[in-house]
Amino acid sequence: MSLSEDYLLADEIHPIDVVESLAAHHDWEFDRVTDDQIAMAVEGQWRTYSLTLAWSARDEVLRLICTFEMDPPEARVPALHALLNRVNDECWAGAFAWWGEQRLMVWRYGLVLAGGQMAGPEQVGRMISAAVAACERFYPAFQLVSWADRTPEDAMQVAIAEAYGRA
Repeated sequence: MSLSEDYLLADEIHPIDVVESLAAHHDWEFDRVTDDQIAMAVEGQWRTYSLTLAWSARDEVLRLICTFEMDPPEARVPALHALLNRVNDECWAGAFAWWGEQRLMVWRYGLVLAGGQMAGPEQVGRMISAAVAACERFYPAFQLVSWADRTPEDAMQVAIAEAYGRA
């Protein structure tokens, strides 16, 4: 029986239960922080990403936050902000933000489940894969702007170019 068939048999499934099942299915490290929040680590090509998914019953939103540490030189932060504007123009689902105090690059997305809608495993899986894919795609551009003194325009060329094959 597939994950989605399992969930169809239940009357009401908590969105974080769906996330927990997916994390267990993929053997991701996870911690059920509260009934409404789960934290996990997902391995990417460039690094391991920290993901937190939280359910707000009041807002009827499943929020995903995917972070990775960055510590750019203070002089490069304005260029990083300019790059973020360009990067977010390329993103359809979610957006990046720079949390300077925490030294974290953050991908955020909220899935609105108003009116008693249910998040299925396919939706949650897509949220997670889209977050990791966005981080993987733009990570090199963030690094180029932060550490190689490249302009945001030049760094975006790396993120926009299609990669073929494997090295």
